[in-house]
Amino acid sequence: MIHAICVAGARPNLIKIKPVIDVLESLGAKMTFVHTGQHYDELMSDVFFSDFEMEKPTHFLGVGSGPHGVQTAKVLIALEELFTRDRPDLLVVVGDVNSTMAGALAAVKLGVPVAHIESGLRSFDRTMPEEINRLLTDAVSDLLLTSCRSADEQLLREGIPASKIRFVGNVMIDSLVMLLPRVAASTKPRELGVQERPFVLVTLHRPSNVDAPARLKLLRDNLVELSQQLPVVFPVHPRTRKMLDQAGIGTGARGLVLTEPLSYLDFIALETRAALVVTDSGGIQEETSYLGIPCLTVRPNTERPITITEGTNRLLDPEKESLSAAAQAALQRGRRLGACPIEGWDGHAAARIILALQEKLGV
Repeated sequence: MIHAICVAGARPNLIKIKPVIDVLESLGAKMTFVHTGQHYDELMSDVFFSDFEMEKPTHFLGVGSGPHGVQTAKVLIALEELFTRDRPDLLVVVGDVNSTMAGALAAVKLGVPVAHIESGLRSFDRTMPEEINRLLTDAVSDLLLTSCRSADEQLLREGIPASKIRFVGNVMIDSLVMLLPRVAASTKPRELGVQERPFVLVTLHRPSNVDAPARLKLLRDNLVELSQQLPVVFPVHPRTRKMLDQAGIGTGARGLVLTEPLSYLDFIALETRAALVVTDSGGIQEETSYLGIPCLTVRPNTERPITITEGTNRLLDPEKESLSAAAQAALQRGRRLGACPIEGWDGHAAARIILALQEKLGV
């Protein structure tokens, strides 16, 4: 019997790992699910277990927040002890957070094969901690599972042997497809007063956008201006809330509706109804591309260029371009009609991932 350990640490990881865990369990594999606790509060983590009807993790490491070095070290120490004791046949990691990279390093030093879901994505911006995590994780992984063909090409350019690379598609879309039939049950759009009218949905959390008070104030001012045209619903990430409070930046405006972080189900209920999404999140670029919803990504680059070339996403620099003007142009273009054109974004990536894992392990 295969013994696979699946490691997740942050909200996006939980969304992506759920379909893989389901398929592993359906095949009768011994599956150990480790939650590092990188995202650890109820609104950023626990609520996903109820949304996805997931069993609680086998192990919860409780590493919490902190500087990158401290957080990574805590995960490394805890996982090294676990791998030494349990000797799994395989480690499965997903995404690009500190827990992803630390898990891969702990495993490879002990001779445990590593499969990395979402390999090959690159922003080519090494000021992003996630870019360093992506590069290091891919460098030590034994099986690199990609969500788009351009990721395959990037890994080959970096010298990764083709024998290690498998295109499987986007497993995040599996989770989205799984939950779409349930979003009608969410009362959140009605509670926020946007059930029957167009609105803009916003998420902002990256340090490059929220850590500098001047940048954060510029974004706040842009959102206030945009809220004069359409209601703006802004679930505020804990990091963003902290920085707003520390900088003394007010957010009062009649059309700007701030909420606490939402469950994934409530967020998707809003996202599917939104006329436009403004974000700096990688996963939301993917979700909006699948759903056909116009998306403005407040970043100078993206590790998911396929969301621009084949999706509904475009990059925005608010220091050079008015968010309000860009929003108006996106709203005029409107939603994409028809199915998502991106290969492998079809809700069946997890099944292809398992086939690749079985091939790797020879079972």
